[in-house]
Amino acid sequence: MKRTLGPALKILAFRIPVALTLPALAVPALLFAGTMRAADTPVVVTSIKPIHSLVAAIMQGVGEPELIVDGAASPHTYSLKPSNARALQEAKVIFWTGPGLEAFLQKPLQALGSNASIAELDNAPGLVKLPFREGGAFEPHEDGDEHHGASAEGADHDHAADTGHDDDHGQDGDHGHGAFDTHLWLDPMNAKAMAAVITTTLVAADPANALTYQANAKALDDKLTALDKEIAATVAPVKDKPFIVFHDAYQYFEHRYGIRVAGSITVSPETIPGAERVSEIHRKVGELGATCVFAEPQFEPRLVNVVIEGTNARSGVLDPEAATLKAGPDLYFTLMRGIAESMKDCLSNA
Repeated sequence: MKRTLGPALKILAFRIPVALTLPALAVPALLFAGTMRAADTPVVVTSIKPIHSLVAAIMQGVGEPELIVDGAASPHTYSLKPSNARALQEAKVIFWTGPGLEAFLQKPLQALGSNASIAELDNAPGLVKLPFREGGAFEPHEDGDEHHGASAEGADHDHAADTGHDDDHGQDGDHGHGAFDTHLWLDPMNAKAMAAVITTTLVAADPANALTYQANAKALDDKLTALDKEIAATVAPVKDKPFIVFHDAYQYFEHRYGIRVAGSITVSPETIPGAERVSEIHRKVGELGATCVFAEPQFEPRLVNVVIEGTNARSGVLDPEAATLKAGPDLYFTLMRGIAESMKDCLSNA
């Protein structure tokens, strides 16, 4: 005699297979939803690490920007890779500082970035632009020192006064002779000005995520304010001690914090100084009483050793373009703190 299931058992037998299939159905659904969110995020490309860091901070929770000049590469000597060209073609938004620093990007952007919104951050409203120094500063500044600007406490006045600089760019791939110094990010107030343009550009390109971009931008602005005060306190004990840098990249840092840079080994890293120049700097190290000579990770460190040989100066390392740092939203803060701490460590022990 064939046995049949009772009504309750029939219901249970029906429900068990259905319940067991729910996780299997849910996983693909979740994966599909994640894929859709990723697909909806605009492709954002950035030129150099400091800019990438600011963009990444504002994009947190939405997506991650792509970076062109990665690793230890320098925008001064960079050659575009095929993968970079593909990224530019696919980009909806591209951020770069401008042709004065990233001359290698100028023609590729014209050829490959036609479908993207391109934000040239050296045009940001409120940005401080300091004139390019043709020969590096080597003499003591007894006339009020126009190169070293105001302290952090008085720098807001300087920033307000300096916003009307000419926006002409150098087109020759060095630093734009006769124009402005392109290492704009080495002043947190300039980082704030660039972050404002980054936020506006992202909101226009991706209005669905506008609230996230704006909230992240507010948080970034607050962090930059705190960073500025922190750096001012870090360098205050050593800001009057003269030192020499590998190349003239720190004018914005000097201007913001009243640092006393005595000169640079080379004005532009594309130009390796000759024996006469190195000999002159060696002599100046002794004459000016420079306490430290700073190298950079990307460039020839032996030149620094030659310059300090036979003097009382010590050597240190500064990394203005974040060559040794991992890209990401925290890089800008690590970069700026690293410069301040390196200066403090070398100069306080000299």
